[in-house]
Parts: sequence; C-alpha cells; structure tokens
Amino acid sequence: MKFRKLTGTHAGRIVLAAVPVAVVATIMMAGVANGAVPVSFDVSGSQFQISATELTGSGFSQYAGVAKDTNDKEHSVAIANIASASLADLCQSVVTETPLGKVGLLITAGGGGKPATATNLQIGMTDLKGDTSFGNIRIGVDASKVNTSPKGTAGDFAQDADTIKISGLQQTAWSTQASVFTLTGMHVQLTDGSKGCF
Repeated sequence: MKFRKLTGTHAGRIVLAAVPVAVVATIMMAGVANGAVPVSFDVSGSQFQISATELTGSGFSQYAGVAKDTNDKEHSVAIANIASASLADLCQSVVTETPLGKVGLLITAGGGGKPATATNLQIGMTDLKGDTSFGNIRIGVDASKVNTSPKGTAGDFAQDADTIKISGLQQTAWSTQASVFTLTGMHVQLTDGSKGCF
C-alpha cells in the first residue's frame, strides 16, 4: 500500500522502477574506478552497447570465452583485453524490460577532448564494428600464450598486438570490467529505452 501511495501516477511508477537501475550503475562505476569489480562475475540477462569515436590502446589480446548469467546459461563471447585504453566520446547504453515497460540507461563520458581511460580493460563482446589498425599483430597465437596477463584456454585460437586503434567503435557486449576506469565528465541518464549509443 505504501508503494501505491508513493506512485500515484503511471509516470511515477516508471521513475521509481528506474531509479534503482541508475543507483546500481553509479555504484558499479564507482567500484570499477576503485578496482573493486571482481575478475569473474555472473552477467545480467541483458547485453549493452558501447561506442566511442576513437579507442586507442596498448597490450591487446582477443580469444573466445564464455559469459555465464545468474541462471547458469552460458553465452559465447569474444574476450578482448587491453592493458591501457583511451576512449573518446564514450557511450554505454542498456535497455531493461520491467513490468511497466522498457527503461533505458545511457552513460556518456570522455567528451570535449578529455577521453575516458581504462587500465586492464576486459570486454566480453558479441559484435564489434569500426576501422581498426594494429601494431605488431600476431594472428593464430595459442590463447594461453598471448602477450597479456589475462589468457585464454590452451589450444584455442587467439590474436594479440602491441597497440590497437579503432575509429567509429560500435560494440555489443555482455560485460566490461577494468582495474581502473576513469570516466571524465560522466553523465548518467534514464530514457524510455528508445535511445541507445547507436
């Protein structure tokens, strides 16, 4: 009954349903910035979008992996590791289905010539687009022998490179984590789910 009194209108119910999403996102970003996000975690049931006008990084590797959600369902992903990354005009968006309809969360950072930065960045993705260049790339490396601290399973196909640059980055992912993630000029906003990063 108290919940009904606090949300006398349909719009009010949507706002209250969406607020915890923003709170969780803000807390998680703070945890990432403090290196508090664990190396392995159960992913949610929703993929999210990441975009940037330009990503530059060093210490890159990529190999196959699995992301498991809280229902123990496994999702095949390509795991990308970047030891040090800079992301200009970073955007992250996710849409969540609620009993009251779709609620979107849009996070932007790294604009105005002050890119967001990440250390020990790891992304579990299902799709990636962009114009890419590599420095000293090795394709066909054993995943357990890549030149990054995180490594894959012995016998699996992998690639690594000293440097990576992606212009017009568009990525769909299950997870992102980093030991330090600095989001300069971060802006978190709730949407009706119709607005994404791309």
